Amino acid sequence: QVQLVESGGGTVQAGGSLRLSCAASGRTFSSSTMGWFRQAPGKEREFVAVITWSVGSTYYSDSVKGRFTISRDNAKNTVYLQMNSLKPEDTAVYYCAATGATGWWMTLGAQYPYWGQGTQVTVSS
Repeated sequence: QVQLVESGGGTVQAGGSLRLSCAASGRTFSSSTMGWFRQAPGKEREFVAVITWSVGSTYYSDSVKGRFTISRDNAKNTVYLQMNSLKPEDTAVYYCAATGATGWWMTLGAQYPYWGQGTQVTVSS
């Protein structure tokens, strides 16, 4: 089992920044790829960004490309999501997820067996 704990959410004004963290513990060798997803009220969960632990390959959704940066600290088993130039439409619960499969193309929630509890991000206009 892999346990994931997100932190760093909060409320920020439009144009501001937040950094989310996702700490992995347990069978971390089972988490070859880490992803961030989000779900806004009344909407389906959507992919945000993905990173592979070994090489650090990344991929982003078009809606956040150029504003968000995903990174990882292998020594700390932690993945980060730096969010800049935030917009009200970025308001959502953000989840990190882990899978034992390796690939920057892992953009579907169904591909991830391990999930964190989520952290709320609210962007006010």
